[in-house]
Amino acid sequence: MNFVSFALIFVGVMLNVAAQLLIKAGTNAIGYFEFSRENIMPIGWRLATEWHIVSAMGCYLLSVVIWILALSRVQVSIAYPLLSMGYVVNAVAAWWFFNEAFNPSKVAGIGVIILGVIIISRA
Repeated sequence: MNFVSFALIFVGVMLNVAAQLLIKAGTNAIGYFEFSRENIMPIGWRLATEWHIVSAMGCYLLSVVIWILALSRVQVSIAYPLLSMGYVVNAVAAWWFFNEAFNPSKVAGIGVIILGVIIISRA
């Protein structure tokens, strides 16, 4: 895999991570809600106009374009597993930004993911 291919995959992964973090920030800004018949339109409007969530959708859109470019250069059996690095980055970022738990089980899981990505990337 050359540098451009790796960079496309990396940027795509980071855009997906950013989107997830923005969605979490948006739902934090809106607060807990339940969908009910009476509530679908007001909550739907709040979700559709919350800048974090709108930004997340933009990240997703851009990530799809970048992913298409990446797949035109790299086998999907190599590229797709690299998306799992998003779990690693996301876990660390969620701990940093949202004070989410970071315990030995997560560390072990992250280690397994990293090992798997290394093995697949060398295939």
